[in-house]
Amino acid sequence: MSPRPALTVKRTPRTLTPPDEGEGGRTSVRVRKARLADVPELLRISHAIYGDRGSWKAQELRLHQEVFPDGQFVAEAVETGRVIGMAVSLVVSADEWPLEVPWRVITDNGRLTTHTESGDTLYAAGVAVDPAARGLGVGSALYRGREALTLELGLDRIRAGARIPGYGPLADRMSPEAYVEEVVRGLRKDPTLSFQLAKGFQVLGVAPGYLRTDRESRGYAAVVEWRAPG
Repeated sequence: MSPRPALTVKRTPRTLTPPDEGEGGRTSVRVRKARLADVPELLRISHAIYGDRGSWKAQELRLHQEVFPDGQFVAEAVETGRVIGMAVSLVVSADEWPLEVPWRVITDNGRLTTHTESGDTLYAAGVAVDPAARGLGVGSALYRGREALTLELGLDRIRAGARIPGYGPLADRMSPEAYVEEVVRGLRKDPTLSFQLAKGFQVLGVAPGYLRTDRESRGYAAVVEWRAPG
């Protein structure tokens, strides 16, 4: 399968989501497009979440802003301007990529050169939240930013490979498909998949070998999708 050549989206979203309201009604988190000046902070957050082996590299983060600048978001604390979260996205054509395609293939090993302006799907390549900012609604704000971009570009959906880190301790007792089904039915709670289900995503299937560095999920991921209204 040969990925389509990269094209830069020339349309710019007019708005992102408004800031979340923090304790006491004060706005706490806002989402904006990433800038080159953000790269050091994005590296810090990425390293804190993914470690040496799985974190983004500076050259990758810079390339993302060349290939598809509209799809690269940061969340920042309103009062301080500190970057506390990040989201990486690209546009693809859903019918060109099987559900079980690994992350490294659909993202060109994280370079995003598989991005195509003519696609119909916003692909969520990664999201990370500063551990010190958990509980402030950062992840929710980033997801709403992606939804706003999907609608602005007239795309049909958001698709992603949801990690299932809760599966690791149960891998010797049940299949990943059975685990995902129990999470969907509400019989189990998974740190990642349950959050995405709560944001309106639906599970399309389970992809083996999706992310080889994800030992907690044993490399599996639930392929999830959010459909644009209408």
